[in-house]
Amino acid sequence: MKRVPLRQLLLCTASSSTFSSIRSSSAFVSTTSRVNLPKTTSHQIHSSTKIMSSNKNIVVDPFCFRQFNENDSSAGYQGTVFNVSIEKFEQVVNERFDPSNLQDGYAPFCKHIFIENDFTDARVCVLPITKENEHCLRSKYEARNGKELPILSRYFDKELLLKGKDESEVFPVAKYLDLILYSREQIIKENAAMGKEAATTEEGEAESAPWGIVS
Repeated sequence: MKRVPLRQLLLCTASSSTFSSIRSSSAFVSTTSRVNLPKTTSHQIHSSTKIMSSNKNIVVDPFCFRQFNENDSSAGYQGTVFNVSIEKFEQVVNERFDPSNLQDGYAPFCKHIFIENDFTDARVCVLPITKENEHCLRSKYEARNGKELPILSRYFDKELLLKGKDESEVFPVAKYLDLILYSREQIIKENAAMGKEAATTEEGEAESAPWGIVS
């Protein structure tokens, strides 16, 4: 099973006849102000990675570390980057976690959880397609690396959207975040398939949080 192409498809779910994501260069973004179309959206890690957890239901998976500005890999990432620490992000998410609010994803091991974005500065990255902006739409087949299959993606060109405008005029701060979760079992399977060691806690123990935020 190839995880990356499927995740890339997930990031495109907001693209339809009425909505499309915004891109700058080859980046996908994943937050929105609409309750039903929130996105947030990941880092290929080294063989051994330590993450913080202790009796948590949800942790940020190392695949998603580049979406936090405390991580060096965020410097070259053009998607959504959060201004809060991973520790703070996990704290807020776990405080608000209610298993009854989990929504089904594209597979049994994938779930979505929607939370109010009152603790980050993440901006919307999905916009309705209108007569005024449809000329900014672009599409192409693209793969993020040599191990994934190219997929057809449609997106807004960010530079065209911002032409002569301030970013805050076009992309307001998102009202909601859609966190994409993978089950611990699936993360372990995929790490093994990709030759990666299982993530560990600060205490050096195997990560046991039942859910990992992958986007």
